[in-house]
Amino acid sequence: MATTVAERTATTAAAPPGPPPRRRRSHSRAEQRAGAAFAVPGIVLLLVFVIGPAVVSLVLAFTNARLISPTPPEFVGLENFQRAFTEDATFHRSLLNTLLFAAVVVPLQGGLGLVLALLVNQNLAGRNVFRTIFFLPVITSMVVVSLLWRFLYQEDGLVNAALSMLTGGAWAGQAWLANPSTAMGAIVVMSVWQGVGFHMIIWLAGLQTIPEEVYEAGALDGTTPWQRFRHLTLPLLKPTSVFVLITITIAAMSLFVQVNIMTGGGPVGSTSTLVLQIVQKGFQQQQMGYGAALSLIFFCIVLALALVQRRLTRDKD
Repeated sequence: MATTVAERTATTAAAPPGPPPRRRRSHSRAEQRAGAAFAVPGIVLLLVFVIGPAVVSLVLAFTNARLISPTPPEFVGLENFQRAFTEDATFHRSLLNTLLFAAVVVPLQGGLGLVLALLVNQNLAGRNVFRTIFFLPVITSMVVVSLLWRFLYQEDGLVNAALSMLTGGAWAGQAWLANPSTAMGAIVVMSVWQGVGFHMIIWLAGLQTIPEEVYEAGALDGTTPWQRFRHLTLPLLKPTSVFVLITITIAAMSLFVQVNIMTGGGPVGSTSTLVLQIVQKGFQQQQMGYGAALSLIFFCIVLALALVQRRLTRDKD
């Protein structure tokens, strides 16, 4: 018994001492300080460029503030919102144009992106070339694309020349952006062409997460390609579809650059949008309070649409 106790004592004495608890605490605190130091720049930028302007805009929405004015802003309550919904016909037209644009672009761009993703996901020669071609408009500046398409849509532009050639000279040509009945449709076509490649990549990433065994099992059950697409591909792409629908909706509701460069909101307000009105009221007409109110209305509309889409597309237990 004495030998055993001695051996235990010797073993305990020979064992290397463990790290003191204070070192562990100090090491943990050092890691926390390092993490906080890395997070500070991001938090500062978020406060300065996102949260700060949002709070200022929220406050200005209830005032009659002007961009350059010797008179200090005064609190006017809900007057700006009442003006928007009851007095401003331009706001009503802009809201309708924006909603119609989104209603057309969201299904068209999302559906076309899925079709392109299905095509380039096949084991065909040259598919990487087609992926690059379809994605090129996405990496091109929207300003450049808008300027290019403005020239294409001119009366003597390439679009009318191509239609004239296809119809054997029967097409006389028209100024697409100068006609109230065709201006918004022309912007829709250009916007879909420019953004469809981005959503093609997203759909493609979703398709590549589906195991091949799923399709093999479906083929063994004797299903047709359409049945496999409807009952296997679409349900498994549901998380991707939610992301695609929300991102397209936000981008469509934020329509500004194309309209600002190609039509300026005309002709006769046929392409005026909410974001264009916010910029014009807040900066060009210097009505910062009213422009802030319009931006708050715009934020609430986009948030409501995103929540509705998320609820309609969420998984049901």
